[in-house]
Amino acid sequence: MGSLLEVTDLKTHFHTRDGVVKAVDGVSFSLAEGQTLAIVGESGSGKSVTALSLMRLIADPPGKIAGGRILFRDENVLEMSDEQIRSLRGDRIAMIFQDPMTSLNPVFRVGYQIAEALRLHKGMDRKAANARAVEMLELVGIPNAPSRARDYPHQFSGGMRQRGMIAMALACDPDILIADEPTTALDVTIQAQILELMIEMQQRTGAAIIMITHDLGVVADMANDVMVMYAGRQVEYGTTDDVYYRPLHPYTWGLLDSLPRHDISEKGDLCPINGQPPSLIDIPSGCAFHPRCPYAKDVCRTDVPELREIEPGHSSACHFSGEPEFTRDVMPCSADMEVE
Repeated sequence: MGSLLEVTDLKTHFHTRDGVVKAVDGVSFSLAEGQTLAIVGESGSGKSVTALSLMRLIADPPGKIAGGRILFRDENVLEMSDEQIRSLRGDRIAMIFQDPMTSLNPVFRVGYQIAEALRLHKGMDRKAANARAVEMLELVGIPNAPSRARDYPHQFSGGMRQRGMIAMALACDPDILIADEPTTALDVTIQAQILELMIEMQQRTGAAIIMITHDLGVVADMANDVMVMYAGRQVEYGTTDDVYYRPLHPYTWGLLDSLPRHDISEKGDLCPINGQPPSLIDIPSGCAFHPRCPYAKDVCRTDVPELREIEPGHSSACHFSGEPEFTRDVMPCSADMEVE
């Protein structure tokens, strides 16, 4: 598989009256053709800002991509002109946003908005673009698509709006589809349908997918690789099997232990992560997770751990990852400790 995207030491900061918010602070990863990468973590960990940075959708001011490199097919996205980046968005790289009601224009019909992207990026005439828009709505499972294409976004249900957003994102056959919590606020049945639809579309077009979510369960059967983020930084990176079955970082352990499981009667009570994610203006010294980590030691409070490869293709940003005695089985429940 060829490399589509290479992100190196990406830093995105927001300058506010209270200080500099380091929303993304040194993130690196790569994405291959046909690959699905899941970016997971709690709200405020920097997932969405990472995605917006890839498409240069950071509002300046107050935001600014402060450093790093984003290579799309060996072209530096950060050095592209405004015209080049506009031609890239929606065509080569497309995004499904969290809330389709705020992403779809309420004064234009859904079909028109899909057709607009096709006219702009593919040079289709109005008739051909409208026909393709209807075809895309049918493809994502919208019933009576020719009629519904003439509806406005408020006339669609939540699940239908999300499908409409997916149809718009996939209309130009992008190389990369970024899905920013595409199943948020949808019921579980619709969630499953949306995920199945994305997998089907990926198989049909060969697109790579970046799935952003706070729910590890959503991506268990979908992602090839998983990147776990905390306080704007990567704390673990590996294949889905590695991260799920051999997690290395205490934060990843906490996320997994917070998931409800069908064998909960044998496993015991859920063990949530105590406390809240830190302010990105005032990130704790050393390891940002140490105030919530039941295994923290003095070195965790003073030294920032580097993301290092512990096993082939499996990295962790913890001082103790890889030590034989440091395993998930010996970790006390963080809910039983006092947050610093």
